[in-house]
Amino acid sequence: MKKNSHKPATIDDYISGFAPEIQRLLKQVRNTIRKAAPKAQETISYGIPAFMLEGPVVYFAAFKHHIGFFPTSSGTRAFKKELSSYKGAKGSVQFPLDQPMPLNLIAKMARFRVKENLERARAKSKQRR
Repeated sequence: MKKNSHKPATIDDYISGFAPEIQRLLKQVRNTIRKAAPKAQETISYGIPAFMLEGPVVYFAAFKHHIGFFPTSSGTRAFKKELSSYKGAKGSVQFPLDQPMPLNLIAKMARFRVKENLERARAKSKQRR
C-alpha cells in the first residue's frame, strides 16, 4: 500500500506513494479523466487527487482492495444502472483492484460532471445579471 504517510502536494506525489501495479491503475484513471475533462485543473483535495472546474468534478484514491472514485452524489445517481455491480455509497464507487478498471465509464462520468458544473456556473452567472 502506501510507502509513506506524508501529505501529497501533487497528484504525481500521491501516485508515487504506491506500489508499481497500483501506480499503473492510478495513472490510467488520471489519464482517462484528463482526456474527458481537459479544462479541469488537477489538485489534491481532502488528501486525494481531484479535478476541479467550476467546483469539484471528480476525486479518486487508492485503497487496499479498490480504487475509490468519487463523482459526487449527482454522478452516482446519473449512472446508477452502470454502477449497480460495484460497491458504493451516495457519492462514491469502489472499483476492485482485481477487475479491469472501467475506464469508459469513468470518462462518461467525468464528462457528465463537467457538463453539470458548467451548466450550474452559467445559471449562477445569469442570476447575477
